[in-house]
Amino acid sequence: METKPPLPPFTVETATQKVRMAEDAWNSRDPDRVVQVYTEDTRWRNRAEFPVGREAVRAFLQRKWAKELDYRLIKELWATTGNRIAVRFAYEWHDDSGHWFRSYGNENWEFNEFGLMQRRFASINDLPIKAEDRKFHWPLGRRPDDHPGLSELGL
Repeated sequence: METKPPLPPFTVETATQKVRMAEDAWNSRDPDRVVQVYTEDTRWRNRAEFPVGREAVRAFLQRKWAKELDYRLIKELWATTGNRIAVRFAYEWHDDSGHWFRSYGNENWEFNEFGLMQRRFASINDLPIKAEDRKFHWPLGRRPDDHPGLSELGL
């Protein structure tokens, strides 16, 4: 079986590493890359959608990033114990009409012994913002190491 280190049980250090790896993958906006960290039978709750399995998650992500344009995400560790990690996040995006949003949320993750995520529960709220109120200004892709995180940005 393929493994995706770091593996549980997580420490604050390894959970923080796992969170940054997830942020980097999601900022790639590449569904094929992102789904590789989930079990084949992964179970999600994301707003009103409940995808089950990698293929359903892939289809979900394809729809998401077709709608949420110029997507930039920051994740931050909230808590960890055993094989579970709690994360808070914010991301900025615009729709095809040019209206900007900042989406805030929390995720609860559960991993199997191989480091693959088997369950992901997300709660998300969308806030319309003006383009001049954006805080995430790095080039599309990975957030630079010197870019402030959520706490530093007061989010």
